Amino acid sequence: MTTLREALGSGDIRKAVIKDACQVLDQEVSDKSGLTGMAVKAAFAVVKGVKAGFIPEVVDALLNDFLDALEPLHAAAISAGMPPGRFLKDDPGRAAEALLAVTDRRAMRAERGVVAKTYEKLRPAAKKHVESAMPRLAEMLARHLRSEN
Repeated sequence: MTTLREALGSGDIRKAVIKDACQVLDQEVSDKSGLTGMAVKAAFAVVKGVKAGFIPEVVDALLNDFLDALEPLHAAAISAGMPPGRFLKDDPGRAAEALLAVTDRRAMRAERGVVAKTYEKLRPAAKKHVESAMPRLAEMLARHLRSEN
């Protein structure tokens, strides 16, 4: 069985996954509304403003860890005969926790204080936002996994 990292973590497909992940992130932030949405949008603007290309750099730096974190869910889904990406929709809480564990570790080591402070402010509500992103993320992963087969 091919792991997520083996399937998506190198070469041109990695570049495509990073590009698509940034688009998913932009779409998710854009869809936020209300006071929480305003906070998320403001925080995202701060992080994007760190430097040009910062978001793709961060996605690239985290991609292997994200793929590894999702691998147990992916492997279980493959064993159960599920289609690619479905495991994210079926267990969004577990998938969100796996991804957030990666960002929690990275935020603790952040060299830029503004990034760490912004993350710390948003972290309490992060799980519900990550869970709500699972349908888009699942579709993105499924599309790239299908293109590998």
